[in-house]
Amino acid sequence: MTRLNLLLVGILMVCALGVVTSQHHARKLYAALQLAQESAKQMQTEYNQLQLEQSTWAMHARIEKIAVERLHMHIPDAGKIQMAPVNPVNPVNPVSQANPPGKPAGEKS
Repeated sequence: MTRLNLLLVGILMVCALGVVTSQHHARKLYAALQLAQESAKQMQTEYNQLQLEQSTWAMHARIEKIAVERLHMHIPDAGKIQMAPVNPVNPVNPVSQANPPGKPAGEKS
């Protein structure tokens, strides 16, 4: 009977140490999770600030101002602007692709 009691006490001690070890491990993992979540929040805040900064740097008025002041660029006169076709045109017969026969101008196929 004494041996059985000692065996049970030994098993009880091993189980108790296992519980303490697993709880300690769980607490360490929870602390690591909290740090990771805080880091994720900081990164999201930084990402939002970078997006705002990018939109500020890419504003059309700012780009136009820099182009005029620093690069001495200007908008060309309307008579010097040429429009390029969006769709490629057959160089042999440009009319055949631009406006196929039997279709009114402006109608899509």
